[in-house]
Amino acid sequence: MNTQLFTLAIIEVIFSVIITVVIIYVSYAILKRLFFRKTEVTGNNLAFTIFASGIILSIGIILSEILPSITNVIRLSVTQSETIDTATIIQYSGLYLFIGFLMAVFINAMVFILFSMLTRGVNEFKEIQQNNLAVSILVVVILISITLIAKESIALLISSLIPYPEVTNYI
Repeated sequence: MNTQLFTLAIIEVIFSVIITVVIIYVSYAILKRLFFRKTEVTGNNLAFTIFASGIILSIGIILSEILPSITNVIRLSVTQSETIDTATIIQYSGLYLFIGFLMAVFINAMVFILFSMLTRGVNEFKEIQQNNLAVSILVVVILISITLIAKESIALLISSLIPYPEVTNYI
């Protein structure tokens, strides 16, 4: 058994779970605070639950593209002869997560703009607060669709920032 690889895998699993839980918790808290202060998941508003679930799923999809880049930086720091210090790992990880957060905010904003353009005169937040399942489902489907389409571009953007070691060309 390769103990270095095993240790690295355990660190990556723990790191991924902690980062994901923190980001989803913070995102849900921001969503509640900005748009739905009086709405509870435990209440009878199924539209809000669907809407919040869609946003959390969208964030999860984006994180699934970002976390491998963070773990690649950790792998590089462990496996390369030139070590990358902890501060650099934290710096890159923070940058990747910040870009992911910006992408999630951008995608969510674009969904609301697109939905508003498609349905003039419908206030989606008010409709979701009034438990309008149709509006909630439509907004979530648009959100997930755009997230799925954009996730590869986000992954490419993030992977372009990974500090891979210099390789000389001997040809």
